[in-house]
Amino acid sequence: MDVQPLPYGIYRLDIQQTGFAPVSQTAIILSSLPVLQTIQLKLATVNQSLTVSASATLLDPGQPGSVRQIGSDVIKHRLGSIPGRSLEDLVNSQPGWLYQGNAVLHPRGSEYQTQFVVDNIPLTDNRSPSFGPDIGADDVESMSIYTAGIPAEYGRKMGGVVELNTFQDPQPGLHGQVALSCGSFASATSFAKGQYAWGNNALGGAASGSMTNHYLNPVVPQNYSNAGTLGAFSSHYERDFSESDRFNVTIRHELSHYDIPNEQLQQAAGQRQTAGNFETMGVASWQHTFSPQTLAAVHGMVRDNANDFNSNPQPTPVEVFQQNSFREGYFNASLTTNRGHNQWKFGTESDNTFLHENFSYLITDPTQFDPGTPSAFSFADQRPELDQSVWLEDLIHLGKWNLSAGLRWDHYQLLLNKQAFSPRLSIARYFASSDAVLHFSWDRVFQTPSFENILLSSSTQIESLDPVIFLRLPVEPSQGDYFEGGLTRAFLAKFTLDANYFRRVVDNYADDDQIDNTTISFPIAFRKAIIYGVDGKLEIPEWGRFSGFVSYSWQVGNAWNPVTGGLFLGDNATQAEMQLTGHFPESQDQRTLCAAASATNSTHASGLRAACSTTPACPLTLTATPQPSSLNMVSRCWTASISIAAEFCLHLSSVRPLARSSAERSASTWRSRQMEKTWPTLSTSWISEASSQEMQSAPHEVTRCD
Repeated sequence: MDVQPLPYGIYRLDIQQTGFAPVSQTAIILSSLPVLQTIQLKLATVNQSLTVSASATLLDPGQPGSVRQIGSDVIKHRLGSIPGRSLEDLVNSQPGWLYQGNAVLHPRGSEYQTQFVVDNIPLTDNRSPSFGPDIGADDVESMSIYTAGIPAEYGRKMGGVVELNTFQDPQPGLHGQVALSCGSFASATSFAKGQYAWGNNALGGAASGSMTNHYLNPVVPQNYSNAGTLGAFSSHYERDFSESDRFNVTIRHELSHYDIPNEQLQQAAGQRQTAGNFETMGVASWQHTFSPQTLAAVHGMVRDNANDFNSNPQPTPVEVFQQNSFREGYFNASLTTNRGHNQWKFGTESDNTFLHENFSYLITDPTQFDPGTPSAFSFADQRPELDQSVWLEDLIHLGKWNLSAGLRWDHYQLLLNKQAFSPRLSIARYFASSDAVLHFSWDRVFQTPSFENILLSSSTQIESLDPVIFLRLPVEPSQGDYFEGGLTRAFLAKFTLDANYFRRVVDNYADDDQIDNTTISFPIAFRKAIIYGVDGKLEIPEWGRFSGFVSYSWQVGNAWNPVTGGLFLGDNATQAEMQLTGHFPESQDQRTLCAAASATNSTHASGLRAACSTTPACPLTLTATPQPSSLNMVSRCWTASISIAAEFCLHLSSVRPLARSSAERSASTWRSRQMEKTWPTLSTSWISEASSQEMQSAPHEVTRCD
């Protein structure tokens, strides 16, 4: 009997058969190697039932580091989200993660250094709503989130790693699910998926669509021009050629089209700016089991990604156009083998990304720019980014000690040609008497720069914009060390407490330089940064019908001048050239308290679930004035939830609160003749916004909050 792929961890297998005593055994999954579990009953039967459960295992004593897991139940019963942010909201609920801008995730202070690994395929480009197509949470079965103790097989984008396992159901017959939701600002989301399995084959597909009038963060309380439409379509086929060989192919197409929010002056002028993201991806994988101790896997991916930015003739002060795209070909191969106390994993990967950039602008209000700035500019270029890596990792289990030691080699070639070795080490000790795990990790990281507009920001053609004062320096890859020490402990067989202290020291600290009130950004890097802090989480996975968690994060960071990369012209270039020394607070400082709880009435067929959540958002500074000496307005956003679900932001400035609420009710599933149906999930949400005298009197200052 096959069980669908499960995240690493400890599971309890319960077998019940009429006429026999129940049997319960523990299964431990620590790698991609198949786990063979032999269970004998006195009389064989074809009607036996198998249940796999993780509810009774609070700690994983075999895990050498701190990994945060989000299971299918949490994903299924999550609170409602703004379209395009369902997956990001789940990640943002974990300690150490922070929203800035338009749902851009910042793991422990890192900017644009998050990678999503979807079924062993890493996606290293920016996946926030304003930069990349949405990865819908409805299509995800489980998540593993790393901010330290990162396995050596992952590299290039190392601020945080989010592993995603998409839904797979090996049971024969036809299975399906439909989910619907709606909310304020004309928000609506639909999702449907189905699969038919026969013999050694399985064929499935999924489709989703959503729309909203609150897609990006509004720059003024009136929420001008903020509509967004998203869609995704996918199909997959899987075949087991034998007990040792499995083949899988997936094709996916995603798109998003949205407006850019206007300020008051832009709205009065009739400005309309639109942007879109489009992606088509094909993935193929093959897995061969040589023996219960040795497994080989090969994965390949080809995708086309395009994003555009367009303006009508009325923008102020500049009319901007951008059509960027890239074609990526990715390949990885790995071999995993068990030898006594050691579990070795060796692999290699190659990623070739062919970048195409096309950018132009037309100034409509020359008074907002330095004298002599050309009224029109256009740029087009293309160049490949080539990345290769080889890695080796050994996971060692010695009684109550667990150790993971890895070494990774990376080569990066785009504007620069760089290579580096990155050792990784994680160690943990399990104390059975106190049911606790003490762990420590050190990660040496090598991070490649973000490639959004990197060709434009490094081109000599930009000198025509200001031939007198011009700063153009290439962005170096980031290199640094991550340290973490922490304790995970279970209490009363119901609670788990996870507390960590971390410190990150990074050279060539990656950041971005964004054109105000657009989705166009340029990569930059500061000489170095030091970020440290503590975070923790108290969780009740299941206590009767109740579950919930409380998490806290405290973080402080500083970055050191000078800055390189980006697009600095005129006075901005002069200022950057003068600030060659000194340091300043890093913008992702945070003191964050999050809480969530839910209760389920499982005694009724309706499956009524009530949930509440409190989630602080981020402090964010934004200014639209072109003066480099202007003082940005600082605010801190808080969100909280009351009754079913409610969120609101409180600013330290005089800006009045932003409130968002949602409610959800879902029905349980039923099966009949191999058909599984899930009743639609109905949710409602509302967001109330109030303007402030400060924002009306000073429209050039705006504050965004999530």
